[in-house]
Amino acid sequence: MKVLVPVKRVVDYNVKVRVKSDGTGVDIANVKMSMNPFDEIAVEEATRLKEKGVVTEVIAVSCGVTQCQETLRTAMAIGADRAILVDTAEELQPLAVAKLLKALVDKEQPQLVILGKQAIDDDCNQTGQMLAALLGWPQATFASKVEIADGKAIVSREVDGGSETLSLTLPAIITTDLRLNEPRYVTLPNIMKAKKKQMDTFKPEDLGVDVTPRIKTLKVSEPPKRGAGIKVADVAALVDKLKNEAKVI
Repeated sequence: MKVLVPVKRVVDYNVKVRVKSDGTGVDIANVKMSMNPFDEIAVEEATRLKEKGVVTEVIAVSCGVTQCQETLRTAMAIGADRAILVDTAEELQPLAVAKLLKALVDKEQPQLVILGKQAIDDDCNQTGQMLAALLGWPQATFASKVEIADGKAIVSREVDGGSETLSLTLPAIITTDLRLNEPRYVTLPNIMKAKKKQMDTFKPEDLGVDVTPRIKTLKVSEPPKRGAGIKVADVAALVDKLKNEAKVI
């Protein structure tokens, strides 16, 4: 069974994000970039399925600038067998990424696509769901446990009221939650091996996909600074402030 794992290059989660002075976006100049943490969990899960003998091949995919090769090398160091880069300098929005992934799914014919539930830069949480809609495949989002057997994926996921277990007929789409696993530490020997693994490169036009942005960002701004807390004399004063200043009651 073949598994496709999309991964995204994002600003490292330890970095304090700065907004550009003109408000057009986030400043990524000289900023450490790394693999989106949810995607790292997806690669780890695919690798574990391969180690169990359920999966025969894990293919990592990334869409974006040429530097995404580093992210793909990390995915191969974790355990992916080969990688595909869709090289473009265009701003990629979730629908465009979903269309690119659909084209690659049609080309590679995997039985399973595992991807992070969302990226920590735009927090859209849309790509997996859009890909499932474009392919007409069943989907299970926010997976906290995955088991593959008899042509089905059994997925446990947390919901508002507790938890639920879904049975999906393969091929299917699964998006990962933080509780699914803890990614392994990437060792130096595996990093060296990853350099020798196959990486194919395509352009969006090679896949017949138009990635022109459909949504325009008008302005990006820092969140407002929180005001200092205050002490109140009694409950009556607290109620008054909640009602007349905070307007929450």
